Amino acid sequence: MRILILGAGQVGSSAAHSLSREEANEVTVVDMRADVLRELQDRLDIRTVVGHAAYPEVLERAGASDADIVIALTDSDETNMVACQVAYTLYHTPTKIARIRSAEYMRADALFTQDAFPVDVRISPEQLVCQYVEQLILFPGALQVLDFANGRVRLVGARAQEGGLLVGRPVDSLKEHIPEAEGRIAAIYREGMPLAVAPDTVVREGDEVYFISERRNIRRFLDEMRMLEAPVNRVVIAGGGNIGARLAHALEHDTQVKVIERNPERARVISEQLNKAIVLVGDAADEDLLIEENIDSVDMFCALTNAEEANILSAMLAKKLGARKVMALINRPSYAELVEASGTIDIAISPQQVTIGSLLAHVRRGDVVKVHSLKRGAAEAIEAVAHGARESSRAVGRAISDIELPPGAAIVAVVRGEQVHIARPDTVIETDDHVILFMTDRRRIDRIEALFEVGVTFV
Repeated sequence: MRILILGAGQVGSSAAHSLSREEANEVTVVDMRADVLRELQDRLDIRTVVGHAAYPEVLERAGASDADIVIALTDSDETNMVACQVAYTLYHTPTKIARIRSAEYMRADALFTQDAFPVDVRISPEQLVCQYVEQLILFPGALQVLDFANGRVRLVGARAQEGGLLVGRPVDSLKEHIPEAEGRIAAIYREGMPLAVAPDTVVREGDEVYFISERRNIRRFLDEMRMLEAPVNRVVIAGGGNIGARLAHALEHDTQVKVIERNPERARVISEQLNKAIVLVGDAADEDLLIEENIDSVDMFCALTNAEEANILSAMLAKKLGARKVMALINRPSYAELVEASGTIDIAISPQQVTIGSLLAHVRRGDVVKVHSLKRGAAEAIEAVAHGARESSRAVGRAISDIELPPGAAIVAVVRGEQVHIARPDTVIETDDHVILFMTDRRRIDRIEALFEVGVTFV
């Protein structure tokens, strides 16, 4: 597939890496910074073009006339929108994806039509990260909370700890603990490596366990992995940027929220936008300020500034001073792995990992509805729709035990209409089923895609 990425910032560079190296697409990246493109080309097998992302001449040089997808990820909403307009008008590009940061634009659905700005998919990394953090606050103790089938099914990752009902017991005993609720363990990581999950696999303290169930049963399954934690009532947000302000607005009606912003003008602006949250002017890494604001009584400290080093330092300090749980926005995977392994930060949030799934869902072959990237991109959870009949599909009309899945892949749930079925070996896939899979090795994604492609016949 020929993909044109406009913008080589953090999101654009991550998209280029994923779509070229891991997805084997023909990728061209456009940016005005020649030095950034050179560095990117040194690492990846891609084409690069220097120039303004919305100029027709630049898009022509970048190969827009042959592109299957244009992904506009510059820092300017207006540039991204115009670039999609140019790609549609001059080159009839089939799929156009744009990064839209402004909430005002995101709310204006009527603006994004074929007669106005022909953007097929709008992505707001800030909104996605905000929703991601909200779920982690709603389910304290979880490392990840991922929605499928319009929220009817959730995949949750949690670290098993002493006091969890399933810790020290085999996976198969889960149905004895919660006989009235269907669910299953999709994957277990021990010391960073995936295990082959069997009914007699024993869950150990420290294991990273991913389980799937209907939305209403998630808290019950979390209780199996760790002692149930108290709800989050007090939150401190370091950074009043787009993500911090969005999160404060989302939480302020049900939670006591304080925002620490070092820029006085920005602090004034967001204080006028918020109704209940308290906005403080200061440095979130100032020990005296954190002590003065009773950081030891805070349930969740969220470091969400644009500087990952500042996020790491402020989160570590908050943890040291007594905050119950801390999370930090960290762009570099090596930094994230380091702080999580050391235990100094409870959750490292990767905006690229949160965002890339939204892009992959529109790049994959077959009818892929949703993609969630996990384990720094090494693993994936996928929702795909099965089409066709037994004669034209490798999945439809077959029991899960008869479907040839690559190593490390498992079908974990099937959603049929309003019914959620936790996958069993004898579960038969039917046309229009939403099939949810977990892959510990995403390098074999092409074999998963082939399952959900419809052909004339399969022998």
